[in-house]
Amino acid sequence: MTPAGLQRMRYMLSDYVLLNLGWFTFNVVRYYSLPADWAGPIGGFLLLPSVILGQCVLPLLAIGLYAISGYYNRPYEKSRVDDVLNTAGVSALSALMMFFAVLVNDTIPERLLNYQLLLILWFLLAVPVYAGRYAVTASVKRAISGGRLRFATLVVGTGARARAVAERIRRVPTSMGFDIIGFVAADGDCGADGEYMSMEEACSLVRDGIVANVILADENCDVSETARLLGLFLPLHCSIYMAPDLYGLLTMRPRVNSVANEPLVNIGSAGVSAATANMKRVGDVLLSALALVLLAPVYMVIAVAVKADSPGPAFYSQERVGYRGRRFMIRKFRTMHTDAEAAGPQLSSDGDRRITRVGAVLRKYRLDELPQFWNVFIGQMSIVGPRPEREHYLRLIARKAPCVELLHQVRPGLTSWGMVKFGYARNVDEMVERLAYDMLYIENVSFGVDLRIMLHTINTVLTGKGL
Repeated sequence: MTPAGLQRMRYMLSDYVLLNLGWFTFNVVRYYSLPADWAGPIGGFLLLPSVILGQCVLPLLAIGLYAISGYYNRPYEKSRVDDVLNTAGVSALSALMMFFAVLVNDTIPERLLNYQLLLILWFLLAVPVYAGRYAVTASVKRAISGGRLRFATLVVGTGARARAVAERIRRVPTSMGFDIIGFVAADGDCGADGEYMSMEEACSLVRDGIVANVILADENCDVSETARLLGLFLPLHCSIYMAPDLYGLLTMRPRVNSVANEPLVNIGSAGVSAATANMKRVGDVLLSALALVLLAPVYMVIAVAVKADSPGPAFYSQERVGYRGRRFMIRKFRTMHTDAEAAGPQLSSDGDRRITRVGAVLRKYRLDELPQFWNVFIGQMSIVGPRPEREHYLRLIARKAPCVELLHQVRPGLTSWGMVKFGYARNVDEMVERLAYDMLYIENVSFGVDLRIMLHTINTVLTGKGL
């Protein structure tokens, strides 16, 4: 298990133990709030099957809420404010959940006492958990300040700017535990005596989990070169930072982390909170599972129609580039003849003779995309997100808009802002134009935006405006 995984387990174990303690203490308080005609001793009450079941299950449900809230996503990036706000908010939700699941049936006639018990429950859930988190976070900060916990970091660049960034970080080495272990030659020139690391060696160190952070600070990088570097490091699951002056080359809102008083821009993740990302994933799983079940008869009818219309399989698979540059096979109903791309990748156009009769109907109503609910269910895609492209077209788009690499910070979607606006792109220029909307989306991810995009997509399906 990685150090980050171990730290995450420390938080989860602390939360689970202290949630159990809080719930047990509350059950004692709850016992003494019951009517005086309760005949059994407190030991008998605490050993009731329903009480024991609650002791086992309810803390786990609270842990689930904390996980969805995103508290465990970045175990080393904690602050006192994060701990207080997250603990207070999720504990309040947990208390309400437990109250309506268990306590609402207690025979306590006084309404005021019910409110008091709810407040006591929140207090007994929040205070012990926060105390545990305070201790775990404090131990991490002590380990960093004492130099016992360090995060290997590479600086991409060999010039004066890269050296200056590294020097400013090294002056206060205990601020975030960044440990500069070397410089990477972005242009491949490792120096006469090999003083700089090659890009291949740097990627290998990141891939093996030795390096946790990469700082892009090469003063000679243009937009295309910066995009190339992002394309190399984004799939490797490391934190990527950029010097502020390079950041101006990309049309994104800044997410600045203060590293030893050096404001580096975190470019390795989209502008979406951990809670939003987790809840979005939960929603994706639930909606895609429901769609796969309810639309099963529709799938069968379409599959039969596709097979009857032209020779070949009912379904079509194609490799696309997805989250953090991972390749995956997208699933669709086949809308073209089987030899449609015998001469190589081609985009569809008006009156495209490669499209079958049934395929034209499916594309008009976007029904050919329905099998992608499976891609959503298994985590390769999301309901809403930038449309995944083939590597061939990504290279063509990158020549005109290198920032296309940033789309891989989020899961690609079954539908997107760009698809609502443009539908199927007929050429690379339209793909670039559609890219602007996808870039706006990844910086404005929210349930409200997702809902509006889904409503527009439903309208497109119902009115047949898919072409």
